[in-house]
Amino acid sequence: MINDLVTTGIVPALLPMYRDAFSLSYTQTGFIVLFSYITSSVMQPLFGAWTDRKPKVWMLPFGVFLSVLGLALTGIAPSYGWVLFLIALSGLGSGAFHPEASRGTHYASGNAKGLAQAIFQVGGNAGQALGPLMIPLFLISTGRSGLLWFVLIGLIAFLLAARQVPWYRERLEDHGRKQQQMTGKNHWWGVFLLVCVIILRSWCQIGVSAFLPFFFLHQMNMSYGHAELLNFLFLGAGALGTFIGGAISDKIGMKQLLVGSMLFSIPFALLLPYAKGGYAWLILLLFGFFVLSSFAVTVVYMQRLLPRNIAMASGLAIGFGVGAGGIGATLMGYLTDLYGIMSIMSVISVLPIVASVLAFLLPSDRKAV
Repeated sequence: MINDLVTTGIVPALLPMYRDAFSLSYTQTGFIVLFSYITSSVMQPLFGAWTDRKPKVWMLPFGVFLSVLGLALTGIAPSYGWVLFLIALSGLGSGAFHPEASRGTHYASGNAKGLAQAIFQVGGNAGQALGPLMIPLFLISTGRSGLLWFVLIGLIAFLLAARQVPWYRERLEDHGRKQQQMTGKNHWWGVFLLVCVIILRSWCQIGVSAFLPFFFLHQMNMSYGHAELLNFLFLGAGALGTFIGGAISDKIGMKQLLVGSMLFSIPFALLLPYAKGGYAWLILLLFGFFVLSSFAVTVVYMQRLLPRNIAMASGLAIGFGVGAGGIGATLMGYLTDLYGIMSIMSVISVLPIVASVLAFLLPSDRKAV
């Protein structure tokens, strides 16, 4: 929760604050998300492939602390360039943390892989949801320098993660021989399709969390605090959907859950550009619930498709999706500069449709290995 609070949660919500502080264009604000997400996403599969050979338990506490520290220091960054550097540093910490944390969840889950990963991901989604909420409750009062208080949160996260290191080291020793004796084969075509679905879902998420506040501010004449509360509603509903989706997937199967998640999100994505008043609350609630209900499922699905590379699978499912969101944010910022904020809402509307088609083409999770 703490890690994702400062990366995928609060960074998109801080874009208007960074934009005002350094007089940035929409494209430049998109680059802030890009630097955050690319460093975490590109590094996650690489860290995962590296640690599949020899796990690095120390990445748990040090990764999350670096993630928080980088974000906190942007509160005193003297220029836009320093913001990009520190945001990238924060993303690097997140990239180191996630593969080991996700593997630890895999070892602790027993036969309830979907439920366990859902519990793990709900922590992350809760952090994402709390990020926008921090703006009206905290940072509007303290200003950008108030981000320095997050250093204390980083120390708390370090201590919490460090407590898990002895248990994690024991589990690695217990599972080491079993992992070496695995006979399952990696299903690379399925991996490619699943990565595409994850990218499209990530673009939906980042499009809403990063650009919906601008849409409500400029198109609906809504207050900044009210717009961020709607953002919190979307991400909070996604956290609930993640937990319920993970639990259900253990019973109905991961592919069925993933396809259903994308299909049920389509009508609310199409209604998003026309969301007003009380309808905006309902549309964002249901859109967030359905589109993010497959978040934990895709991690377990990727692990099923890559049984010999559990950490790399986690890095692809979590990290690559996050990085794709950063690329999407940059493209959306560019489109906004050219065609206006309404164009982004139209782009988001069609993404779940394409994701649904690709999800249908995935191999059955019960036959993937």
